[in-house]
Amino acid sequence: MDKPLKNPPPYPIASVDHALRAATVLQLEGGASVSQIAERLGVARSTAHRILAMLVYRDFAVQGEDRIYRAGPVLELATHSQSLVSRLRAAALPHLHRVVALLEETANLTVRTGDTVRFIASVECAQALRVGSREGMVFPAHRTTAGLLLLADLSDEELAEVYAAERYRERPAERPDPEQLRTELRKVRRNGFAVNKGRSERGLVAVGVPVRDREGAALAGLSVSLPSVRYDPQRLRSVVATLDAAARAVEQDLAELAPEGR
Repeated sequence: MDKPLKNPPPYPIASVDHALRAATVLQLEGGASVSQIAERLGVARSTAHRILAMLVYRDFAVQGEDRIYRAGPVLELATHSQSLVSRLRAAALPHLHRVVALLEETANLTVRTGDTVRFIASVECAQALRVGSREGMVFPAHRTTAGLLLLADLSDEELAEVYAAERYRERPAERPDPEQLRTELRKVRRNGFAVNKGRSERGLVAVGVPVRDREGAALAGLSVSLPSVRYDPQRLRSVVATLDAAARAVEQDLAELAPEGR
């Protein structure tokens, strides 16, 4: 059955339409310059530049050294099925709230796409000095707690593919040292949890554990983030135990939310 013809909304917002069209060009066609986007949208180069700058700011686009804009981490998240992300959030949110109530720190749920991670759920604590919500934000995987947990679940071959030198040809400074990363990931596998002391943001500490599917594969990272001035290494085991309990509860609830036949 044919889909009904789409009609434009009665009060269209041109700037939003331009941004969405530009993002679609980058996602489907691989990349474009400011001039090309301006021509496609029928706008001035200055307008196209502002649109692309906002897309970069929100991680819908990235700009290479060749000044070409390409699809950013947010648009790459199509590799995660929308239904899976939705189920992960639904399963995790009640337990994130419980973690916050127990530890009085901000709790997060994060998924990985390639060499980046995205925070898909975040619950802030009530303390005056606290880590704010990171929901929707994208970070390099190797610089975050959840990213280390999810990278640790990869085989050596899969890890080498994610961080292949050719993928970083235009941004070599962003590629982590492979041997150092493998050493860090071995420690994460051995411990079963990860600790991030200022890797992603100065003055921040995060502790996390993996959330796994029925087959044992890591789907997401469940973590708490706190100002480094409040981090007490003596409490680490207690924090990890709380996170582990929450992760197991998320896994159980996620299994119950799984579509029939899976």
